[in-house]
Amino acid sequence: MEPRDELLWQIAKKRASFKKHLTSYVIVNVFLWAVWFLSKRGNFYEDRFPWPIWVTVFWGIGLAFNYADAYLYNAKDMVEREYEKLKRDGK
Repeated sequence: MEPRDELLWQIAKKRASFKKHLTSYVIVNVFLWAVWFLSKRGNFYEDRFPWPIWVTVFWGIGLAFNYADAYLYNAKDMVEREYEKLKRDGK
């Protein structure tokens, strides 16, 4: 068995964590929206505000940051690019 690359291992952990987070988000939000939808049916309060929107939006913002951390930003790559830029500019 070959030794694992620590950087790749950290990236893999972040991506696996994001996928678990996404699964939880979808399951909980489907449940909350179903509760809201079913509780408004047959009720005389037909124009009630959809309260699950707060969970969906704010948890979604957190999920977006989690996605960015797992897939878009790699700290090592960012440091290397900045280093190369400084070397190229002579500063």
